[in-house]
Amino acid sequence: MTTVSAVAADGLFHALPPARPSSFAQWRALTGRIVRTMALRGELAFAVVTPLVFTLGFYLPLRYVMKFRGIDYAQFVMPIIVLQTMSFTMMSNAQLAAFEALTGLHSRLQTMPIGSLVPLGSRLSAGLVRSVTSLAAAIGFGYLIGFRFVAGFWEAALFCGFSLAVGTVLAIGADALGSLTKSPEALSQALTLPTLIFGMLSCGFVPESGFPQWIRPFVRNQPISQFSFALRDMAAHGVSWQVAWVPVVWVSGLAVAFVPLAIWASVRRS
Repeated sequence: MTTVSAVAADGLFHALPPARPSSFAQWRALTGRIVRTMALRGELAFAVVTPLVFTLGFYLPLRYVMKFRGIDYAQFVMPIIVLQTMSFTMMSNAQLAAFEALTGLHSRLQTMPIGSLVPLGSRLSAGLVRSVTSLAAAIGFGYLIGFRFVAGFWEAALFCGFSLAVGTVLAIGADALGSLTKSPEALSQALTLPTLIFGMLSCGFVPESGFPQWIRPFVRNQPISQFSFALRDMAAHGVSWQVAWVPVVWVSGLAVAFVPLAIWASVRRS
């Protein structure tokens, strides 16, 4: 009886085409799942509210002080608002990767006929959706306080592209940490402190002259300050290679360090 049933089953499915798993279709399905979850849980709405909180919290307290110093603070502070917004995408990716590792979804996907890099790619793609949403909101709120892209369309496009590149590179590193630690709560706390330190000790909020002499070399040369210099020029009069090459080196160096780590963390067997 068992043999007859097996033969009948073979005959029933014989006419069906062989299964050909598509990594693109798998990536699209997993990305869509994450984005839908983000929308249902209100994370995309939070991605819009976060830039508003940063805009009000950073711009309002210092605008009059900077006005007395002859600084258009809406133009000055916009880069750090964008960068802080990108940091929340980084934390979101870290928590998502840690949650998938903690709940066993990561291990489950490894047992299925899915491309080894598809889960990582889907998480980064969903993070990019969040980054684009936050960036659009940040620019919109920036225009309400007086920020403008003075240098023209292409510099504005470069501003957006570079901001998303920074956010994506940080998300790649955070994804690797999330996959390795498997602790969303501890990871969130661990990432918050460096974000605050590098953000506050940067030239994103105040000029370099506003810091004590002994700490100015660190403030001037750390990556957040360098990113702020480039973004500020992109929005104002256009960025030169003399200003842009250091931020480009920082982004490239972080990518070289984070991409192999994220790939290894994603494909390794736990």
